[in-house]
Amino acid sequence: MRRAPARPASAGPELLVPGVARIDLDRMRRTGVPEVILAEGKSPQQLARILASLRERGTGAIVSRLEPRHRSHLARVGLRLRYRAHGRIGIGPGPLSARPVRGIVALLTAGTSDRPVADEAQAILEELGATVLVEHDIGVAGLHRLLSALLRTEARHPQVYLVAAGREGALPTVVAGLVGAPVVGIPTSTGYGRGGRGEAALSAMLQSCAPIAVVNIDGGVPAGLFALQLLHRRAPPAGTRPRPPRTLKRPP
Repeated sequence: MRRAPARPASAGPELLVPGVARIDLDRMRRTGVPEVILAEGKSPQQLARILASLRERGTGAIVSRLEPRHRSHLARVGLRLRYRAHGRIGIGPGPLSARPVRGIVALLTAGTSDRPVADEAQAILEELGATVLVEHDIGVAGLHRLLSALLRTEARHPQVYLVAAGREGALPTVVAGLVGAPVVGIPTSTGYGRGGRGEAALSAMLQSCAPIAVVNIDGGVPAGLFALQLLHRRAPPAGTRPRPPRTLKRPP
């Protein structure tokens, strides 16, 4: 018996904000992650119209790359968000997901300068239910710090690692050579001179000799969303316990 060809996924409901945006309300059901509203490039008035429309429907919102002008205008018109990641991520009232995420993500940064990008990923993950294990300032210039951090995180059996690094961008490759979980590299726009602003870090991660996935420069939000999709697809059946992977062992 021949199998019928797969039908394309339904477009699902959308929220039309005339002249401003079409908000995809069905994305969470289809993909496992909600649509995140990018404030960058939108006027404060446009963003306010989008958030007001979502509030009328009783739907929560995640807004990324907020600027002071956005936050000021939203406060003036009575659209109050809960802010994270130094005010760059905003969370609107209401449900964000009908499917809580089960899983653990390890979030590592090479240096303190990488934290703003990592904080965006952490906000996305935690707001949608994931447990995040955070280790900061453990770059390859001091490998003893990295090994100690990995021993701590591996004891919790994370299902995916997000690793943010600027400059030479070596940390994700090193981590991927030591752990069994998937590693996602996040190049950050730190560094100076030739190859600065994240260009060298991105190039190094794309040339990694260990298998890693890589998002774009300063892509903390897409990295967090990608990790959430991995958690959805790796979640054990209800009523069962996840099988822990092999953990990093302290050398003799």
